Amino acid sequence: MATAHSYSDGSRGVQWLGAGLLYAFFAVFLVYPIWRVVAAGFTTRGGQFTLVYVRLIFADPALVRGLINATVVAVVVTAASLVVALPLAILSVRYNFPGRGVLSAAMLAPLVLPPFVGAIGMRLVLGRLGPLSVLLGLSGGTGFDWLGRFRLSGIILVETLHLYPILLLNLQAALANIDPAMEQAAGNLGADRWTIFRRITLPLVRPGLFAGCTLTLIWSFTELGTPLMFDFQTITPVQVFQQITDVSANPLPYALVVVTLAASALLYLVGKVLWGRPIATGAGPLRIASAQRLHGVAAIAAAAPFVLVLLLAILPHLSVILTSFTATGQWYRSVLPQRFTLSHYGAALLDDLAVPSVRNSVVYATAATLVALGVGMMAALVIVRGQIRGRGAIDALSMLPLAVPGLVLAFGYLAVSVSLKQRFGQRLPVWLDVQEMPVAFLIMAYAARRLPYVVRSAVAGLQQTPRDLELAAANLGAGRWIVLRRITVPLIAANLIAGALLAFAFALLEVSDSLILAQKSAYFPITRAILELAQRLGDGLYIASALGVWAMLLLSMTLLAAYSLLGRRLGALFRG
Repeated sequence: MATAHSYSDGSRGVQWLGAGLLYAFFAVFLVYPIWRVVAAGFTTRGGQFTLVYVRLIFADPALVRGLINATVVAVVVTAASLVVALPLAILSVRYNFPGRGVLSAAMLAPLVLPPFVGAIGMRLVLGRLGPLSVLLGLSGGTGFDWLGRFRLSGIILVETLHLYPILLLNLQAALANIDPAMEQAAGNLGADRWTIFRRITLPLVRPGLFAGCTLTLIWSFTELGTPLMFDFQTITPVQVFQQITDVSANPLPYALVVVTLAASALLYLVGKVLWGRPIATGAGPLRIASAQRLHGVAAIAAAAPFVLVLLLAILPHLSVILTSFTATGQWYRSVLPQRFTLSHYGAALLDDLAVPSVRNSVVYATAATLVALGVGMMAALVIVRGQIRGRGAIDALSMLPLAVPGLVLAFGYLAVSVSLKQRFGQRLPVWLDVQEMPVAFLIMAYAARRLPYVVRSAVAGLQQTPRDLELAAANLGAGRWIVLRRITVPLIAANLIAGALLAFAFALLEVSDSLILAQKSAYFPITRAILELAQRLGDGLYIASALGVWAMLLLSMTLLAAYSLLGRRLGALFRG
């Protein structure tokens, strides 16, 4: 009969094998693509190191303006998201009022739709003779050019309304774990509420603040879809996208991506300095604060900010829904559409571009989720149950996709394919040529990008599951595979399902990878099809909105299922 000690010792070989496979996965599908981008941006055709291409970036006024605009968007979106999320987090954690649970869950609504899809509807709302101009009495003559004058502001608004939940989830988790004794002690010493918040609460939530702000900074800095939908050309992600067709012969796009990666790293370091320093709280047991019960006017006042933010947050979603029901050309000089129709929903299920894109996205997202589930489970086992060196490195590599912009990783896969084609020419298998058949690249890009959700969810489940049950099964003669299949996996099934649902949901509407890697219409996923439809004259914008609504419904169901399984622990999946 096996003993717990022999079971642990015997698993070291398996742990090393698992760690080796994980390192191979990260090397091939994460590190190497990033390295290919960096190498291409700093290497001449002859293979020599050069800074010429990077200097050309900073010598071009349009590219410099694009970097400035991307930085402005990132900083303002992050600041605005913090202004929105911090009060909501405090209210939802510190106070209990009727409807708190429903309102807290509703705050996740913006996550069900990529911001660039919401921008479709906002284009009609902000049109010269659209509903906003009518409401403000500016619809006379040629109307008011909102998109021309305030295009950058529109991008910031749409992205803020999409990204604030990331900060909210992190801050809620951080606030819920603060020992109330520290704040009570400061109050007993005469500190007012503002002093307690500034000197005690804010430093204690700094790790959560850092995680949320860093993700929001990088995400908004490299967001591609929203500026594209608003037709805002002078911003770095769009400038990178415009040069995709020239990557085989021109190293400048790679240099621009390298500058984007460097700027993202700089934003990360700035965030680390401002928010990432650890706070020493001393030893001792942690006591979780209980929420203060509110009634009457106080309860209404506490709920009001949630309702206000929710109304603003669903504005892009409502605009997409209204657009999808609007008869072609019938939202003009009016607050609401003049004529409604259901025909666009039928067209979205029959259109030659839309129908294959739905099938493609489901296939890509399903395959990517299975890959992420297998790799994520293996990584979680090594991180939590492993007894070998290097577990911390695997944990860090698992979270790296959260810190690396999707734009950079997608361009890295493109660079890998281009280099393989240059080396092997006609002998290259078609499935390794991203310009001919991007299926494998899209699946692996989706899997790598969404792996952190599965890893974090599985790690949380393993940390909450006593190992005694696994050791007891081993002592009764069960092998490692039986223990994993009959004990470990069933115990953390809810966590695995939640992580898989999130990975599937976000892979289904992945933007950067889809727009950059899918270059042939036969392989378009949903997001690329929506972009192409939105640019098509006639009914394209309306069919794109209907397709977005179908996707919104699917994402809503998956995210609600994940939230019901994890609750506030959902915030842990968005931490680096």
